[in-house]
Amino acid sequence: MRKAEITRKTKETAIEVAVNLDGTGKAEIATGVGFFDHMLDQLARHSLIDMRIQAQGDTDIDDHHTVEDCGIALGQALARALGDKTGIRRYGHFNLAMDDAQVACALDLSARPYLVWSLPMPTAKIGTFDTELVREFFQALATHGGITLHVDLVHGLNSHHIAEACFKAVARALRAAVEPDPRMAGQLPSTKGAL
Repeated sequence: MRKAEITRKTKETAIEVAVNLDGTGKAEIATGVGFFDHMLDQLARHSLIDMRIQAQGDTDIDDHHTVEDCGIALGQALARALGDKTGIRRYGHFNLAMDDAQVACALDLSARPYLVWSLPMPTAKIGTFDTELVREFFQALATHGGITLHVDLVHGLNSHHIAEACFKAVARALRAAVEPDPRMAGQLPSTKGAL
């Protein structure tokens, strides 16, 4: 079963994450950060990965710790659910258009975390949400999920559209990468013999 659960507790946050890589995109999200909940719902829905993410954080200070720690826990859950990665496609890419925004994502479930980020935001806030936290989330996800992740803004005028296109593009690329490859059944998608 390609499922995993992670619990992360610090002085700043308490987070529980559960994922099912072979789901239908069902999302149960409650982080206390409204816009972020909306983005995580998109991530689940478009990756077809069932996600349950429950978080309590020091949002009275700001949303940074909650968003970053959710990225850490979700990355750990994805890595655990993937196991040794036998039989998966490993790579994924997607260009996603949403109104004025187009975001390109390419990723490799390489176990070599690296983030290349070229996603400038026109505004510092989306409502009360700090737009710089979008990068913080994906940095944590890539680092703790062992993902080489490239995200590039092709076009975009509206910060909400750019952020949402980003989450959806990553979701679709992730969907492709975690899928079983019928031609690779029982084989690791690497010539090294390990990922």
